Amino acid sequence: MSSRATISSMSSYAILGCGSVGHAVAEELVERGKDVLIVDKDESRAEALRDQDLNAQVADIREEEVAELVADRDVVLIMSSDIEANEAAVQNIRERNEDQFIVVRASDPVTSDELTQLGADVVINPSSVIAESALRALESGELEYKARQLADVIEDTEKKLAIVTHDNPDPDSIASGAALKAIAEHLGEEADILYFGDIGHQENRAFVNLLEIELTPYSEVDIEEYDTVAVIDPAKAGEMSIDVDADIYLDHYDVGGELEAEFVDIRPNVSATSTILTKYIQEFDLSVDQAVATALLYGIRAETLDFRRDTTPADLTAAAYLYPFADHDTLEQVESPNMSPETLDVLAEAITNREVQGSHLVSDAGFIRSRDALSQAAQQLLNLEGITTTAVFGIVEDTIYLAARSKDIRMNIGKVLQDAFGEIGEAAGHSTQASAEIPLGIFTGIETTEENRETLLSLTEEAVKRKLFDAMGVEMEQESSSSNGS
Repeated sequence: MSSRATISSMSSYAILGCGSVGHAVAEELVERGKDVLIVDKDESRAEALRDQDLNAQVADIREEEVAELVADRDVVLIMSSDIEANEAAVQNIRERNEDQFIVVRASDPVTSDELTQLGADVVINPSSVIAESALRALESGELEYKARQLADVIEDTEKKLAIVTHDNPDPDSIASGAALKAIAEHLGEEADILYFGDIGHQENRAFVNLLEIELTPYSEVDIEEYDTVAVIDPAKAGEMSIDVDADIYLDHYDVGGELEAEFVDIRPNVSATSTILTKYIQEFDLSVDQAVATALLYGIRAETLDFRRDTTPADLTAAAYLYPFADHDTLEQVESPNMSPETLDVLAEAITNREVQGSHLVSDAGFIRSRDALSQAAQQLLNLEGITTTAVFGIVEDTIYLAARSKDIRMNIGKVLQDAFGEIGEAAGHSTQASAEIPLGIFTGIETTEENRETLLSLTEEAVKRKLFDAMGVEMEQESSSSNGS
């Protein structure tokens, strides 16, 4: 460990060069009860500082004796606008003392590098600091403006707000819906969370049940009972069959094109819609409910694969804000649900029928009841030694469903599925996980009946595998390397 003191334990400071920047720093430090010595070559300036009860001495910071003058100080801040003088001061101080913590002002990246090489611990470029501060102020102001807009749309609700998630909603979509409902209730409006498809994944069911999040199938309501409609995370689902126009549109994917909604917030610079909703929770100064905080934290973690995929600073700061309010025992239960017999059957079938080419594994799970079990099987098979990419597909009625996972940094599995099936079905996903739906008749032209199920299965299996391996850039070998033949 370095012998230099840590900044948190420092209490005595020297400021060399006390222009407007140095003066502002000196006043802030004194306000915090710190012992501050100011050194400046301008005698009239030093006199004016002493009139303000500040400890100021006159000396040229270039001179070697200044290093002796500030030798007993824990931290030396060199704030002069004369960069050559700053360089001389750093060199003199560092030659005399290896342990003092030196903060110095630069004028550009080149002088920043030079000052670092001379021994400065921290180099500050005022123009960069001002730019960063301006951007933070801009982001804060923009969020405040957007929050006012969102509140206006929600408060215009006369009946109820419908919050519609994408098909087969995932934790990010569900958590974002729960957060928007909490915001609506905070603004005095009633809201329901509606969804298409199923909540099939065991973790997602555990997530909803343990946190007692109320979700209603879209098919069970009359959408005319709602006069305001919010759509959450819709880009993942492609086309959504909503019978009315959306008033609010929230997503972290930008699929391009103009949106008609009255309020739109799309932020491709974050990795989870839960991150966006966390920012609104903060902006509305909402006392965050434990269940909502837990849901949002899990939504961010699930979307970023526990901060291992495409994680941004905004995702991390949102998670840090939510962490103290979340129920971590519940999170542990959500992340470790029991495996259902259905999922176990699909996994067993996928293991038996797996075909491996290099580090890529593709498997047919046959006719299945729950397409959600496919994603769990694909994730489990990714743990096999030497496997970096998995794809598991199965047939439900007249549709082939496919789930894929990848930890190969050279491959975008979402693009692979889009290339393979985008023109004949629907495909969507990330660089590490994706899914596809393909009409069964595309491959066979045969109607699905009990009598021809096995025929359909054998006809589709080879076609789907070939398309997948081709899209992955892998040639199928004549002899399968599946476990059946080895």
